[in-house]
Amino acid sequence: MKSILSILLVVITMNGFAQTQYEVSGTGGRKILKGIINRDLLAKDTAFKWYQKQQEGYTPGTEIVSGIRSKAGEVQYLVFGGTWCGDTRFLLPKFFSLLDAAGVTDEHVTLVGVDYSKKAIGNLSETFNIQRVPTFIVMKDGKEIGRVVEYGTSGQWDKELNDIVSGSGKQ
Repeated sequence: MKSILSILLVVITMNGFAQTQYEVSGTGGRKILKGIINRDLLAKDTAFKWYQKQQEGYTPGTEIVSGIRSKAGEVQYLVFGGTWCGDTRFLLPKFFSLLDAAGVTDEHVTLVGVDYSKKAIGNLSETFNIQRVPTFIVMKDGKEIGRVVEYGTSGQWDKELNDIVSGSGKQ
C-alpha cells in the first residue's frame, strides 16, 4: 500500500508537468498517447477530433452534478484511458463535461494514457491493476475509495461515480 501512495504522490506532483510525461506512437492512422497526459492534448490535437464530438449532447443530471460538486476539493480522480479505445473515446469527454459542470478543476485529475496492452509508463497501470479502459479511480487522502470501469456495473457510469464520491455507494 505504501508503494501505491508513493506512486500516486509522484503522479499528482507531476500533474503540472503532464505535457512532457508521455510517449506517442500509432498504427493504422491512430495516434496513441502513453503516459501522463491532459485533456488539452486531446481537445487541441486534430488527431483526436472525437474528443469535441463526444462532448456534444451530454448533459449530466443535476443530482449527479450536485454530488460531485459537494466533494470537488476533497477527492482526486486518477483516470486510465486509451486514445485508441472506443469506450474511452465515448466516455472520457463526457467525464470532463461532468467535472466542468461540477466545478472540479484539472488539478484534481490525473489522466494516464495506455497502449493496446493497457500499459503506461512507470508501471502505473500494473500498480493500479488496470484491466479495461477507461477506468475512473476516485482517491481521497491518498487512498482509493472506489472505481468505475468502463460503463460501470449498471451502465450508468456517472451515477456510479457520484455514488462513490458522495459516499452513498462503494464500487
